[in-house]
Amino acid sequence: MAKSETETESPPRLIDQRIAELSDWRGEILSRLRALIKQAIPDVVEEWKWRGVPVWYKDGMLCTGETYKKVVKMTFAKGAALDDPKKLFNSSLDGNVRRAIDFSEGQVIDEEALKALLRAATELNARKK
Repeated sequence: MAKSETETESPPRLIDQRIAELSDWRGEILSRLRALIKQAIPDVVEEWKWRGVPVWYKDGMLCTGETYKKVVKMTFAKGAALDDPKKLFNSSLDGNVRRAIDFSEGQVIDEEALKALLRAATELNARKK
């Protein structure tokens, strides 16, 4: 059985392609979020899951970068266990495990607060190994 093209391409390349094909504000936000993830966690591992969702890992899943018509959603796998002093989480607030941040067109990203949240997620994963 032959593998499909997406099964043979590297996850970082597939994420590059997704950003390019969006070619609007969603691609810009996803690209910026990706850069911030890499700044906060230089040895983060990028994966491509669920038919087209970028996922970032460090000692376990950290977050996803989902793109929708009106938002780019960054879902933290263990977000409910993280302190969020800057109140970045604005979506999926009712669950016991995940939390998300919905970014809409024109929204300013609090880059330092987001990087702190990413580092906290990494620390949480490292403790739970």
